[in-house]
Amino acid sequence: MDGQITLVLFGTFFFLMILGAPISVGLGVSALTTMWFLGDNPIKMVQIAFSSVGAFPLMALPAFILAGALMEAAGISRRLITVAESLAGPFTGGISAATVVACLFFGAISGSGPATTAAVGMLMIPAMVRAVYAKGYGAAVTAASGGLGIVIPPSIPMVIFGISAMGMQPPAEAVEKFGAFQTVSISKLFIAGFLPGFLMAAGLLVMNWLRCRAAGYCGGADPLSPAHIFDACRKGFWALMAPFVILGGIYAGLFTPTEAAIVAIAYTLFVGIFIYREIRLTEVMKSLEATTWLTGRVLLVLFTATIFGRILVENQIPAHIADAMLGLTQNIAVIWALIIVFLLFVGMFMETLAAIMILVPVMLPVAYSVGIDPVHFGIVMICTLSVGFQTPPLGENLFIAAGISKVSIEEISVRALPFAAASTAMIAVIAAFPEIALWLPRVMGY
Repeated sequence: MDGQITLVLFGTFFFLMILGAPISVGLGVSALTTMWFLGDNPIKMVQIAFSSVGAFPLMALPAFILAGALMEAAGISRRLITVAESLAGPFTGGISAATVVACLFFGAISGSGPATTAAVGMLMIPAMVRAVYAKGYGAAVTAASGGLGIVIPPSIPMVIFGISAMGMQPPAEAVEKFGAFQTVSISKLFIAGFLPGFLMAAGLLVMNWLRCRAAGYCGGADPLSPAHIFDACRKGFWALMAPFVILGGIYAGLFTPTEAAIVAIAYTLFVGIFIYREIRLTEVMKSLEATTWLTGRVLLVLFTATIFGRILVENQIPAHIADAMLGLTQNIAVIWALIIVFLLFVGMFMETLAAIMILVPVMLPVAYSVGIDPVHFGIVMICTLSVGFQTPPLGENLFIAAGISKVSIEEISVRALPFAAASTAMIAVIAAFPEIALWLPRVMGY
């Protein structure tokens, strides 16, 4: 019976994907077909959907999306990029390295990979072209660095992972064998993402330096000037304060991640209206429109993926998959390698949020079975799926970078492959050394 359920659920889903149906349609129709096969009342689908989109932590999703859109309208993102550009200097690969740093800064306020790529790429790709970088290389390094947007907190995928994993308890036999696991919370995931995010950025910077040295790309024409850096930081002071206000409040216990998203909106409006005076009513309306469209799209995927995942769990399909995988090997290094390769493959074809919602119920039991901490697993999963933003055929960052640079996706994809390899190497390091993700939450009392 379990085999028949699995066949109906995944068979319908993959059939619709082959036909080119949207991911939300594929998830919803396959779940509904399976419920019909099981004889369940379809009203159950509505009940699950309502509970999935009514969770309080999910309010952070539209709020962070709106905060990121408003920060671009307020000039905050532009000033952050100016600060990063002031650090370029005449060094090998200086401007492209500044692009990586700018994505790091912007990721700390947007939580989105495509938004980071668009905001940074609009300014940095032309700057690299003016510095005689190949246009395709500038687009590739921007697309690769944009993935940092979901690794550096606050991160929308971390919110979704936290919601997906909170209700999943480790099996009693896993607790008996490995001891207590950390509980999953969005705040803890945010803290755990810092060091892995910087490590991912370091991998991109090293690869950028190697490739720029081979190609002869340098930094800016101006020397590295403390006065120039100070001036950029002075002009961008309120922009630099945004991550400290948002994240500092969370870590100090002043507000939850959901409340922090609302604080981010209020801070952005205050800075944009009263300090920088760049926000206009038309731009606010455009930001609201973009937020509504993106949030609706995400929530549609979210509730269909929740139903899909609920059917998986109720029919113990994840447990069977875990048993099958553990039947092959119980070596944790081999398990990690299988997980990372699988997630890299999934990231090439599936949207990040949908992949998290579908795969967490399937893969977290495997992680528990070999003693992998759920917070550590979540960080590795998000880091790995971030590589999917720069790999075809789905690679959203590739399409954005191609649109800005007017370079073919094929050329950008080829130039982005070394950066994907560097990111994968850093993911392997993060997986091999759990303390990279778990040390900071532990130090901060989580």
